[in-house]
Amino acid sequence: MTSDILIKIDNVRKTYAGNFEALKGVNLEIKRGEILALLGPNGAGKTTLINAICGVVFPTSGSITVDGFNVIKDFRKTRSMIGLVPQELQLETFEQVFQNVAFTRGLYGKRANPEIIEKILKDLSLWDKRDNKLRELSGGMKRRALIAKALSHEPKILFLDEPTAGVDINLRRDMWRVVKQLKEKGVTIILTTHYIEEAEAIADRVSVINNGEIILTEGKVELMQKMGQKLLTIELQEKIEIIPESLKRYNLSIDDDGLSLNFTYNSQSESTGITTLLQEVKNSGLKLRDLKSAQTSLENIFEQLLKESE
Repeated sequence: MTSDILIKIDNVRKTYAGNFEALKGVNLEIKRGEILALLGPNGAGKTTLINAICGVVFPTSGSITVDGFNVIKDFRKTRSMIGLVPQELQLETFEQVFQNVAFTRGLYGKRANPEIIEKILKDLSLWDKRDNKLRELSGGMKRRALIAKALSHEPKILFLDEPTAGVDINLRRDMWRVVKQLKEKGVTIILTTHYIEEAEAIADRVSVINNGEIILTEGKVELMQKMGQKLLTIELQEKIEIIPESLKRYNLSIDDDGLSLNFTYNSQSESTGITTLLQEVKNSGLKLRDLKSAQTSLENIFEQLLKESE
């Protein structure tokens, strides 16, 4: 029977020269067919963890298995299942796009298949650039070429290490669309990103790493429900400079323009206190113009988790 767990990371540590501990006993299970966003600040251990799973970096201790195979003992087997899109734009500048992606497929021992290469290039909007030399591509197009190379051998698992760093929002959305299509085909995707909106847009689960330790792994929706707060903006008809005495017991702040009061509350609690607050705002003599509420983003939650782990 096939396990739901595709990648199992068991108490993995990685210590570099000078006793720098990049990974401190990481435990993580990645499910078959999911999109997992691995979030963390610079130097948190994201790239080291990905390189350890790909067999590029050897852990100091602990074990990693991919589909039941050990990434060290069964390196060829596990590496053939994985496509890796690195952060750095490393490409063979004088080669043509089609030729280079097709050649990469051959490196994994796969037979030539022009139809598959054509489909990958079309999915990534690279088909019209197929005869261009890689050095002639823009930064965004080079990023797409790296993804095409990683997909050339039809991997079960795709690692995207900061895939949209330095690319515009249109290209980012194109990539999100491609990632969703790959998931529909059963590819498991692990994404490291600085763009929290990226995780919010496409991830099924979120894992947060800080100082070489996983501090939380949870479903994105459940995480946002559990930790998400709402912000109520009370727009006023007239400017105010100070919060009236009767409202000081509420956690209110005044906008810079003096025309709005902001109230943060837990959307999951039994009583939000909004009804009482609005009544007291009215009693204080302030005249309301409008009310707006917004859900706290994953970015706020991420910042809160990092503070708690320090």
